Amino acid sequence: MRRGDKFQFVDDVRIVFRKYGGALHWNHAAKVLGEDEYGLWVTVPAGTVARKGEGPPVVWENHCLMLFPRDAWWAATFHSPPHRTEVYVDVTTVPEWRDGEVSMIDLDLDVIRMRDGRLILDDEDEFAEHQVVLGYPENVILRAEETAKWLMDEVGRRQGVFGGAHLRWLG
Repeated sequence: MRRGDKFQFVDDVRIVFRKYGGALHWNHAAKVLGEDEYGLWVTVPAGTVARKGEGPPVVWENHCLMLFPRDAWWAATFHSPPHRTEVYVDVTTVPEWRDGEVSMIDLDLDVIRMRDGRLILDDEDEFAEHQVVLGYPENVILRAEETAKWLMDEVGRRQGVFGGAHLRWLG
């Protein structure tokens, strides 16, 4: 939920990713840390139980931070060591806050920076398939592609929020 330029939030929040058309995707609890110029930060402690849709519970082995920007088409996860993924960014619709929940539509494309420095654009095949199967509108396709291109550059060059801004929230 937004009030002016600030998020109105509670300590506990539910993170809900959906697929285009509304099907439930990844969902789990988190704790709000605060907000800064990049958006709202939450922590997901090791041991958090998540589900993919209504599937079986998955227990997260490592702590991570998540960032939900105010007006951008992505949501980022910053994994703690020893997780082999350092940064995982989902291309999504703009995250929306309502009643203790942040939700967004996952648009398949993911930008991943591995701890060894490799940069990956993942799930291009799923993105192409869902354009047809789920009927993505042309404006959503274009926005997702533009966002993925921008993220590949920013995450790869460690620019802006992807240059270590998450470190202040680790303590």
